[in-house]
Amino acid sequence: MSEKNLSREESYSYDRKTIDYIRNAAAHGLYEIRGMGAKRKLPNFDDLVFLGASLSRYALEGYREKCSTKTILGTRYAKKPIELEIPITIAGMSFGSLSANVKEALGLAATAVGTSTTTGDGGMTPEERLSSKTLIYQCLPSRYGFNPDDVRKADAIEVVIGQGAKPGGGGMLLGQKVSARVAGMRTLPEGIDQRSACRHPDWTGPDDLAIKIQELREMTDWEKPIYVKVGATRTFNDVKLAVHSGADVVVVDGMQGGTAATQTCFIEHIGIPTLAAVRQAVDALEDLDMKGKVQLIVSGGVRTGPDVAKALAMGADAVAIGQGVLIALGCNHDSYFQNGEHYPACADYSALGTTAGFCHHCHTGKCPVGITTQDEILEQRLTPEFGAKHLKNYLQTLNMELTTIARACGKQNVHHLEREDLVALTLEAAAMAKVPLAGTSWIPGVGNI
Repeated sequence: MSEKNLSREESYSYDRKTIDYIRNAAAHGLYEIRGMGAKRKLPNFDDLVFLGASLSRYALEGYREKCSTKTILGTRYAKKPIELEIPITIAGMSFGSLSANVKEALGLAATAVGTSTTTGDGGMTPEERLSSKTLIYQCLPSRYGFNPDDVRKADAIEVVIGQGAKPGGGGMLLGQKVSARVAGMRTLPEGIDQRSACRHPDWTGPDDLAIKIQELREMTDWEKPIYVKVGATRTFNDVKLAVHSGADVVVVDGMQGGTAATQTCFIEHIGIPTLAAVRQAVDALEDLDMKGKVQLIVSGGVRTGPDVAKALAMGADAVAIGQGVLIALGCNHDSYFQNGEHYPACADYSALGTTAGFCHHCHTGKCPVGITTQDEILEQRLTPEFGAKHLKNYLQTLNMELTTIARACGKQNVHHLEREDLVALTLEAAAMAKVPLAGTSWIPGVGNI
């Protein structure tokens, strides 16, 4: 290479992004905090494809033959398992990270399509309980807003050990989003940064977790299913311990999962991809002979109907979606809808130093489309009815795509999709998902070509 060309060649190790990171660190002495999920390219469900029916399989006619999507969660111990019309649920996102209007919109949309939504940190708002036919109440390390009466009002309880975007770390809610109402619900000073604990205050291991689950069952007269949610790291062992502790349902959140605010080093460098985590979780359940007895919900980077279908084929019973839900509501859109009219939001994005489609400034509370905010003016940019309409359309589309794929694979029930229906397009995906590389019978690390 000539000296002239070499002088303009970018270093792989010290590219512009890395140089910018070092300069910001040197200038401020602080780590970056942001919202949303990992931006790096990771192996994901796009690296798998289905083997549709042909001569060796019999396809179902989409217009004449039904394909069931009914999903039941919490059958192990609960007197009243959760019954859903579709295997697509809405992940936990707190009031505080989201506005009250958004929480209401989530409930309205979930109810319309027959699925569940989840409270998130900070407690239950009246809006989401009234709008949600099926509501899951989260019990997090912070215990912010935790109320036994609200626990009993919920349809299930989710004990959160970790989150995919920040396993091993606690939540953050910066002061600009700690409004008077949020502060009151969380018993915090208004306008002061809140950083949640990274572990539960009243137990330190699976034996203690078993006691906590027993307490929650007694609190709810053994009616409500108990979920245990883990961020995807040592997934095989974590799922086994959750089952041994008495969980009815295990939720595994891969590193593509989003967050309202955490350190970028968490988002990009801790945890494993959802694709790898699903396989380990299913292996753990099968190893314990608990597959089908304890249900598995998968979250983290589930975006489309094909993503849902692939998660189910790999062994999940349902999925939970967070970031996709926010985008359906209008996150990162270049305009917002108010008083029957669309208004441009470009100037608001510009004030944050970004543009629509690239925004990850959820932590600032200055959301241009009124979703991740507690600002009294900004939050009016999303009305519950408008948001619910768009989210309902999104969830219906995912379910239509899911059933289309299931029928193409010859399945009368989406829960009959199986790993045998999948092949991988890359060596990494084949190894992580434990499905054959397309065109071969080879699973890397398992068998021969």
